[in-house]
Formats: sequence, structure tokens, C-alpha cells
Amino acid sequence: MELNEILSTVDHTLLSQGATWEEIQAVCDDGMKYRAASVCIPASYVRQAKEYVGDKLAVCTVIGFPNGYSTTAAKCFETEDAVRNGADEIDMVINIGWAKDKKWDALLEEIRAVKAACGGRVLKVIIETCLLTDEEKVKLCEIVSNSGADFIKTSTGFAGGGATREDVALFAKHVAPHVKIKAAGGISSLQDAEDFIRLGASRLGTSRIVKAVKGIEGSGY
Repeated sequence: MELNEILSTVDHTLLSQGATWEEIQAVCDDGMKYRAASVCIPASYVRQAKEYVGDKLAVCTVIGFPNGYSTTAAKCFETEDAVRNGADEIDMVINIGWAKDKKWDALLEEIRAVKAACGGRVLKVIIETCLLTDEEKVKLCEIVSNSGADFIKTSTGFAGGGATREDVALFAKHVAPHVKIKAAGGISSLQDAEDFIRLGASRLGTSRIVKAVKGIEGSGY
């Protein structure tokens, strides 16, 4: 698989609590240079980042992150605020407790509400696979498919586990054809990236793929 093909799937990500503007700016520079799909950054930097990159790169941010248990109203406010600040894409975390309680209707309503707040922007729904059973994952594939969201996403990377090949394959089997898949968390090599893409992921949430490509360039290959 060509490097540019892999890079075009990457949401180049920096979501650490201590992220500074200098670090966010460097992520934006790399995202533009390597033609990533987007940069995924904290909401507090969205306006500054969008002013910096303009139309050269999509800016993505996270909502209800990383725990997912804020109220629907709070998630919708966060989303509307992010959109006003220039966000092109929104990655929201579901209420995982609701999934455990089988509050499927509430989950569906919340995703639909956040999608409406996106104002036509791309919405990715993080279900945090490492905390779920396979049965719960399959049910959430159905819910996301019926919600109007654009993507189902594996993980925040903050819950002790990330994307697995098995989960991406499970998504590919159970989501509707119009729902795309984002694998995130623990994607550390170009081989990982190729594997996830071949299994059905069309987005990869990671900071390491750009670093890997920069390493290849630095080695002279």
C-alpha cells in the first residue's frame, strides 16, 4: 500500500491534557505536509487551528471526551461551540453506562441530537470497544447505523485499550454500508495501518503514522 494512501486516512491526533499551542501547530504543519485526512485536537484549540490551516486541512475535535458521561445537552453545546469555532468534524463519545444499562433508545436519541448539532459536519461515534462485550458492540453497530452518524469509531485511547483487528472486522460485518469505520488507539506502525485499512477502516486515529513516515524519510529510504 502506498504511503500517501495510508496518510490520507489519518486523523493526525494530539489530545494529551498538557498539549500546548506550539505542539498543536506542529501537528497541523505535519497534517498539511503529509496530506492527512484531518488533525484531531482539543476543542480549546479549534478556532486557532482553523485560522492557521484555513482550507488546507480539516480540523476535528472531540465531544464528551474521554468518558462520555456528560449530559446530552452538554454534548450538544460542545458540538455547537466547536462548529462555531470552525470544526469540520466531530468525534463524540457515547454514554458507556447507558450501553451497559441497555438504554438503547437513549443512546440513539443522543447520537441523533449531536448529529443535528453538527450542522452537516462529519460525526464519528466513539463506542470504546475495550469496555464492551461483543454483543454490546454489535448492538451499537445497529444504533450508529440508524442514527445518521457518518462513522463508528473504536476508542478514545484513554480507557486502557485501543483498536483491535477483531473489532474492526466485527464493525465491518455489522454496520450498514453507509457507515464508515475509524480505528483509533494503539496504531503504532505502518503494518498496523495497512491491516486496519484492509479490514475495512477508512480513518485511523493516531499520532504515530506520520512519525513513522518521517522516520522513513530520515533514514534515506
